[in-house]
Amino acid sequence: MGGGGLSAVERSALDAVDETALIEDLVQLVRVPSVTGTDAESDLQARCAGQLVQLGLDVDAWRLDLDMVRAAPGFPGMEVPRTEGYGVVGTTEGQGPPALVLQGHVDVVPTGDLARWAGVDPFCGSIQGRALRGRGACDMKAGVAANVAVVRALRSAGFTFERPLAIHCVVGEEDGGVGAFATMLRGHRGEAAVITEPTSGTVVTAAAGALTFRIEIAGRAAHGSTRTAGFSAFEAFFPIHRALRVLESARNRGRDRLFAGNDLPYAVSIGMVRSGDWSSSVPDRLVADGRLGVRLDEDPRDARAAFERAVAAAASRDGWLRDHPPVVTWPGGQFASGRIDPNHPLVAEIAGSVADSTGRPSPPIAAVPYGSDLRLYAAAGIPTLHYGPGDVRLAHAPREEVDLDELIEVTRSLVVLAVRRCGARR
Repeated sequence: MGGGGLSAVERSALDAVDETALIEDLVQLVRVPSVTGTDAESDLQARCAGQLVQLGLDVDAWRLDLDMVRAAPGFPGMEVPRTEGYGVVGTTEGQGPPALVLQGHVDVVPTGDLARWAGVDPFCGSIQGRALRGRGACDMKAGVAANVAVVRALRSAGFTFERPLAIHCVVGEEDGGVGAFATMLRGHRGEAAVITEPTSGTVVTAAAGALTFRIEIAGRAAHGSTRTAGFSAFEAFFPIHRALRVLESARNRGRDRLFAGNDLPYAVSIGMVRSGDWSSSVPDRLVADGRLGVRLDEDPRDARAAFERAVAAAASRDGWLRDHPPVVTWPGGQFASGRIDPNHPLVAEIAGSVADSTGRPSPPIAAVPYGSDLRLYAAAGIPTLHYGPGDVRLAHAPREEVDLDELIEVTRSLVVLAVRRCGARR
């Protein structure tokens, strides 16, 4: 899937990439603390809309009707309280529907323990060597900056588009994908899409899903000094946790070859446990929240059913839980899996653009074990893949960062892709 070399038009487009402006744009994006569901998320959407207007795009910026979105079939869920959200789509001139959509989410996860940042402001956007640090630098403001930089380069070089290029900036990806879902409800479409999530130089053609679950377990309260007079809900959780490990092992057998090198693409993880309300009392309730990996092409309903069967079976074998069955619910984000047909032209086109812009062999093709907006675009009939700057192992981590040389390289590859797919000409 290698390319055939750069044309003179493509070289002139690459010459117009303003690396200084690209990096400064990313610095400014990181400095907006756009944690999912906060006012700053909306502030950043307003900034992105303004940038796209300045670049001469036809911009649709709208306030999400959250009640309508929640009521729509296929609503992907939310994990944080949200009173508002905005969608932003910018589209260039050109005939027909957008030939290419470049999509990125502006929201980020919370910073976590600030002590882990070694005294560095998580939203400072500081540059050390050839790395830019800050919450969201990797996931995925570098991708958002790259998307905007593609348009900036082609406008600077005086290009127009035979077929439209669209930029989608969305909110709420981290807690379910409400922004992408609302963008699809709004009717925005394209012939193909690239989501510039961090991929470390890999073209990602499939993404597993993830479902947020909650398990509630009852105990019997007693004074801690008379522990045996009660029954600890905390200890009652142990057989359930063991059953989830067995379930996880079973669900990861026969995994797709796209996950080569990944022994656990469908993890079952407990993220939060809350139990008891007093140190000298036997806890009478435990609530465990976590995520269940959804296999490629698996109906999320089947994944939920398998999980509920595993919990029920474990409870049936336990004396306490048999009479006090755990309650399983499914709050928060509900990410189905998604993939693009490996034979779709976009896969070869992005591979060729990367090879020709870097002078290296075509990038590897792989799947990722986490949910993303890919499945919402694919469900709307838009062939979609991931290719973007950053290492996902640094996402959500303390002292998150992105390599600036990789940011520039990805931007240049996307410029070539946009020229080829959209027929950009002077």
